[in-house]
Amino acid sequence: MKIGAHMSQVSPDVMSDRLQHAGIDIGLFENSVIFKNLSNAVRTRLAELSEMMAVPEGAILCRQGDQAEHLFILLEGQVTLSNTAPNGTTALVEVIQPGGHFILATLLARLPLLLTAQATTSSRLIAVNAEALMDLMRAEPQIAAAIMRAGALDFSAMVRQVCDLKLRTTAQRLGCYLLELSHSKAENSVTLRLPYDKRLLAARLGCRQENLSRAFAALRSFGVETHGARVILHDIESLRAYSAPDAVNDPFPA
Repeated sequence: MKIGAHMSQVSPDVMSDRLQHAGIDIGLFENSVIFKNLSNAVRTRLAELSEMMAVPEGAILCRQGDQAEHLFILLEGQVTLSNTAPNGTTALVEVIQPGGHFILATLLARLPLLLTAQATTSSRLIAVNAEALMDLMRAEPQIAAAIMRAGALDFSAMVRQVCDLKLRTTAQRLGCYLLELSHSKAENSVTLRLPYDKRLLAARLGCRQENLSRAFAALRSFGVETHGARVILHDIESLRAYSAPDAVNDPFPA
């Protein structure tokens, strides 16, 4: 099924003629976590299975309960993944940043989607046809290895998030997140910007917005200063000692 037709069925109010189909520049795969190490020959084969998407803010890319028809790679913008309980309560599960991918696990398992994906800004994506990708995995060891590695890393990231929720306070989880953003190896202070608003940050950390505000307040004594989306870490060593981040860094972008 063509992506345009599928998306029109999912969300006709936001997709309409905003979808753009074009030949895929194989260099775009260099910006993806999952396919960046493929040879050009394999990228060319992958591009033949893919379509470019340009969607507006609010576009629904796939819905919980649908069958996975595409693997999505985000090039520009921001996408949220959420789950809705039978009583109608919705929880934001993850925020995808450029370079990231989503719905890989359900695609491989051929199960209905557990999450709804929505663009929170105008975004550009690559959508890889699921059935054709499965066929290519059987023919190309590079593709199979890349997908197996991505699946393992996705699982590792999920385990780390569960452990964070069980082992760390909200303030410690926030501290670990800020340390991931800082990328500081030698300096003891750094200025950074939050990549998305505090509502999404609270959801990513598994807390309410009011708890996030209290967590920022708790981190002031460890040198964390906030000015809207701008955050200054004045004492990284102190923040690291308090937050106790994992020794092994998550290879996916924060």
